[in-house]
Amino acid sequence: MKMLIDSEWVDRQKKIPVSDPYDESIIDHVPSASREDALLALAAAEKGFQVARKLTVYERAQVLYKTAQIVSDRLEDFATLIAREGSKTIREARKEASRCVNTLTVSAEEAKRLQGETIPFDSFPGGESRVGYYYRFPIGVVLAITPFNDPLNLVAHKLGPAIAAGNSVILKPATVTPLSAIKLAEALLEAGLPPEVLQVITGSGVMLGEVLVPDRRVRMVSITSGLEAGEQVARMAGIKKLGMELGSNSPVIVWKDASLEPAVESCVSGAFWAAGQNCIGVQRLYVHRAIYEVFKKEFVQRTLEYKIGDKLSEETDMGPMITEGEAKRVEEWINEAVEMGAKVLCGGKRKGALMEPTVLEGVPEDATIHREEVFGPTVNLYPVEAVDEAIEKANSLPFGLHAALFTRDVNLAMNMAYALDCGGVMINDSTDYRLDSMPFGGIKNSGLGREGIKFSLQEMTEPKTICFNLG
Repeated sequence: MKMLIDSEWVDRQKKIPVSDPYDESIIDHVPSASREDALLALAAAEKGFQVARKLTVYERAQVLYKTAQIVSDRLEDFATLIAREGSKTIREARKEASRCVNTLTVSAEEAKRLQGETIPFDSFPGGESRVGYYYRFPIGVVLAITPFNDPLNLVAHKLGPAIAAGNSVILKPATVTPLSAIKLAEALLEAGLPPEVLQVITGSGVMLGEVLVPDRRVRMVSITSGLEAGEQVARMAGIKKLGMELGSNSPVIVWKDASLEPAVESCVSGAFWAAGQNCIGVQRLYVHRAIYEVFKKEFVQRTLEYKIGDKLSEETDMGPMITEGEAKRVEEWINEAVEMGAKVLCGGKRKGALMEPTVLEGVPEDATIHREEVFGPTVNLYPVEAVDEAIEKANSLPFGLHAALFTRDVNLAMNMAYALDCGGVMINDSTDYRLDSMPFGGIKNSGLGREGIKFSLQEMTEPKTICFNLG
């Protein structure tokens, strides 16, 4: 596949192989962009903004509606590509492709709802003769940096609102999973997006980031990544808007009155979806001591039923991690926890990039796998007894994206929801539930700003006040 720069699909002599992490077979190659390519993309994006800002709301919406239809019509093709270049099974990939259709559709709808308000200038003495309003205008060039774990829908979450708002975009997809992003860009152009509006550049994230992030022509950086990359972007960016989703270490509280079977099923799925490479995946499970043993038994039993292997098989529940190196890292974290006194209840073994779904208990709080975002198929179980204890432990780490609670007690649910420090609390769902139109983002080290189409549109536009003095 090629990259899109200055309205042309271009190739380069230096290429990057894109491989299937399950069997390491080469799927395709993409160009390895140079610093000069990054500068070309910046110049083209600056010109592209003049095209994007002149598109009517109707035109923007129609492009997004048509792109959603293209993805829907070719859903299986998109799903197969997602599954092949990444970690998701074909069933997981179909869900992602379906969510992409929804993300693009909602983006088209929200383009029509990008509104301002009248301002009562006469609410303060001296303003009696003045009337006016504000309206939201596109911000300019948006740099979108996307991760490997949702290689299609998280791209749509950045491109959809940016286009809906009238911005131009430079897209830098994850180096290991760029193909779904390029395929979506092709669909956007097929749907009628002027090619000047979008640049897609592939290659080294570090090198390209050094050129793109600090450039004054970029007015916003929207990045989904880990904390380390986010901190580096923040240091380089200068005076511009930042939208950052930087991961988490999500806690779930299962109270003694919870419905056990749905809690187990939801938390197992939440822990091992996409081989645990999920920013809102379940990592810490705080279970009331009264039901801890029975919950543990059923949770382990359900985990042992998970089938891992070939992602394209309809029978597979979980595929490999994105690289063998990442699987080795998770294995090392598990082994460190065991050396510190943790017990492996099931899993813990690795074969290549395939890491068994792993359940741990007795993990010390100073173990890496407790403190950091594991981004792998492991989950830690802890017994708790008091409400305050559960809340304190859930809030104890410097992350705050999602938390979850299973209970039948509405009062408890409301009190805990307000006490948990995070961007979203899921009641009787695991932390990995997300509706693409809801505000999504975190506090503390989990990021800045909010995604979710309506909320991304707010981030990707600027209010301009217009005031008439009629005196």
